[in-house]
Amino acid sequence: MDIEINSELVVKILTGFIKNETEKVGFEKVVLGLSGGIDSAVSAYLAAMALGKENVTGIMMPYETSSKESLADARLVIRETGIKSLKVDITPMIDAYFKSFPKADNMRRGNKMARERMTILYDHSAKENALVLGTSNKTELLLGYGTLHGDMASAINPIGDLYKTQVRQLARDIGVPKKIVEKKPSADLWHGQSDEEELGFTYKKVDGLLYYLVDKRYSEKELEKLGFEKDFINQIMKKIQASQFKRKLPVIAKISERTIDRDFRYARDWGR
Repeated sequence: MDIEINSELVVKILTGFIKNETEKVGFEKVVLGLSGGIDSAVSAYLAAMALGKENVTGIMMPYETSSKESLADARLVIRETGIKSLKVDITPMIDAYFKSFPKADNMRRGNKMARERMTILYDHSAKENALVLGTSNKTELLLGYGTLHGDMASAINPIGDLYKTQVRQLARDIGVPKKIVEKKPSADLWHGQSDEEELGFTYKKVDGLLYYLVDKRYSEKELEKLGFEKDFINQIMKKIQASQFKRKLPVIAKISERTIDRDFRYARDWGR
């Protein structure tokens, strides 16, 4: 089930979003993590279009087991966009931590790597006087398929309202290299890791369900009429519900009449 977008219009909206949201808070630059995957590639292309290549820094942060192909693809994005770049090897800091916890499983190690990378991005955002640009797509955000305060963190996120299959279409249309567009999706957190194998379904299948469930607000019966299995519908709904905490600021206990993120949200949009 394909969910096509008008790429020309989407590019116009997203480049305007990046420029406006960056400048309205007094910044001119952004930094982002470059994994060699399609999501960070699209974000880098959009940022270069919006702000100029000289105002975008892509940071490659491999671990010793990271795929050499991923690093090569990240460098390809840098060459094609002309953005500034930096490589930071996270192996020493990750190994130093897990020396004290040698029995930690892949999930713990993967989460630690994701959060280590985000601390590096925020450190360099301070150095560059730049905002951190997000690279999480709508599919990942809805399923909770990401690390809280890790890859899900950012100051602004241009692709967070695009499903993975829509990101892939946009990537093709804006000229992201074919080898990146067509590669198997992977967070590259451990050797051989694959997003779709870990999730247990393809992005194409889940994106079709999410589109009609979330965007079109179809009922369970309506989704079944489209051909989605009841067990699959329930599985995805549970994932969305269970990961809601990842999509919100920390819940604040209400004491006053105007609580941050509940009654008091839009101060920055008031102007000066």
